[in-house]
Amino acid sequence: MDTRRSTLVRLAGLFTVALTGCAGWPGGEPVRVTLAGVEPLPGEGLEVRFRLKLRVQNPNEGAIDYQGISVTLDLRGSTLASGVSPEAGTVPGFGEQVIELPVTVSAMAALRQVFGFATGSSRSLDYVLRGRLGGGLGGQSFEASGKVDWPAGTLP
Repeated sequence: MDTRRSTLVRLAGLFTVALTGCAGWPGGEPVRVTLAGVEPLPGEGLEVRFRLKLRVQNPNEGAIDYQGISVTLDLRGSTLASGVSPEAGTVPGFGEQVIELPVTVSAMAALRQVFGFATGSSRSLDYVLRGRLGGGLGGQSFEASGKVDWPAGTLP
């Protein structure tokens, strides 16, 4: 009876792996994520909220089904914002999908960034976006980085 039970458990595991698609297998290319847009949202108290639009590209043949997303946005080496969304969907193989999620900036994080920006001479901000698409066997982690140039005389 133990042999039969262990065989069923193994088959169930293989079936689960087969359902997740090839994109989650080791050796597949990681998803590519770019910041496609930022829109203001109403905040509460001292917090500031934004809606991030992320363009997720799947460079693999198999589709990626996701259940939820989480992100952290760092500016100039310090965490500025973070957010989560239970949104579910599919990024098709060799395709892309725009995913929207709310992020929150605490008052202290905003003050730290504004103070650092005002005292610095550079009008260029380095950012790092880290996150994870939930689902499958642990989901898909991603990281994207870049630079945002602000016009002189303005604050971010």
